[in-house]
Amino acid sequence: MAWLLRALLGSQLVAHFQRRCGLFPAAEAPLRDPCNGPGRRPQVVMYIGQVSKDILKWPRPHSPPVVKLEVKADAEYGMPSTHAMAATAISFTFFIVTVNQYKYPFELGLIAAFVFSTLVGLSRIYTGMHTVLDVIGGTLISAVLLALSYPAWDLIDHFLLTSPFCPVFSIAVPLLLCYNYPKLDYYSPTRGDTTTILGAGAGAIIGFWLTNQYAPLNSSSETFQLSFPPISSKRLMVMLARFLVGVFVLLITRQFIRRLALSMLYYWYKVSTSDEEARKRLEIEVPYKFITYSSVGFCATVIVPVLHGLLELI
Repeated sequence: MAWLLRALLGSQLVAHFQRRCGLFPAAEAPLRDPCNGPGRRPQVVMYIGQVSKDILKWPRPHSPPVVKLEVKADAEYGMPSTHAMAATAISFTFFIVTVNQYKYPFELGLIAAFVFSTLVGLSRIYTGMHTVLDVIGGTLISAVLLALSYPAWDLIDHFLLTSPFCPVFSIAVPLLLCYNYPKLDYYSPTRGDTTTILGAGAGAIIGFWLTNQYAPLNSSSETFQLSFPPISSKRLMVMLARFLVGVFVLLITRQFIRRLALSMLYYWYKVSTSDEEARKRLEIEVPYKFITYSSVGFCATVIVPVLHGLLELI
C-alpha cells in the first residue's frame, strides 16, 4: 500500500502520462525516443479545497521530469485538485437535480457527469499541475461533501430564496471566511482566488433571492420532457446577441467596480495607486476582490436578465 501511495503522489507517473500523450520537455523532444518511440456545492467545495491546499502544503509535481504548462497556479500547493473537486461537484449536482425534473435516461446523465469530471481530472495531470493522488483526493472530497449535504439541499435552497436574513448571511459568512484564511509565510494567489469565488457566489445568491421576492420560482413537481427547439438563423442570432450583451455588461461591471474599489481602498489606507504590491495585502485584496466579483455575480443574475427582457432577447 505504501508503494502505491508513493507512486500516486510522485511526479514520475504524471511525467509518464504526459509522454504517452506526446508531451516532452524542450530538451527531451527529439524525433524519436531510443527506447519507446514517440509517445500530461461549488462555492463550499472550492473554499474547502483552497483552504486544504494551504493547510496540507503538499507540493505540485516536480519539473523536471514533469512538463509544466501553467505558470501562475504553480505558486499554489497541489493537494487536493480544486479543478477535480469543482468538476465533480458541478457535474454530479447538475445530474442529481435534473434527473427527476427532466425526462432523459438516468444512465446517460450518469455517464455524462462521470466523463466530464474524468476529463477535467486528466487535464490537470496532462498540464503537470497535479499528481494522480491530488486528483483522486479532490474527487473523493467532493463526493463526500455532496453525499453529506444532499439531505439538506431543499432546506438550504428554501432559506437562500425566502429568508430575509439571506443577504446578510451571504455577505457576512464569506467575508469572515476570507479574512480568516490560513496565513502563509509567502504570498499565494489562493486567498485572492478564494475571495473571487466566494464573492461571485455571494452576489449570485443575493441576485437569486431578490429575483424570488418579485417573481417567485415555479416549485411545481411536474416532470418536463427534455427537448431542443429547432435551430434557425433567427434563433442563432438571438443566442449570439444574448451572449454578447451579457459578456459586455459583465466586463464593464468588473472593470468599473474594480477600479472604484481599488481607488477607495488606496485612498483609505493612504497607498500609492502605482504600488502593485499593495494589492496583495489582506486589508486591500479581500475587500476589493469581494466587492468586484459580488457585483459581477449580482449583475449576472439580475441586471443581465432584466436587460435581455428589455431588449426582447428572452
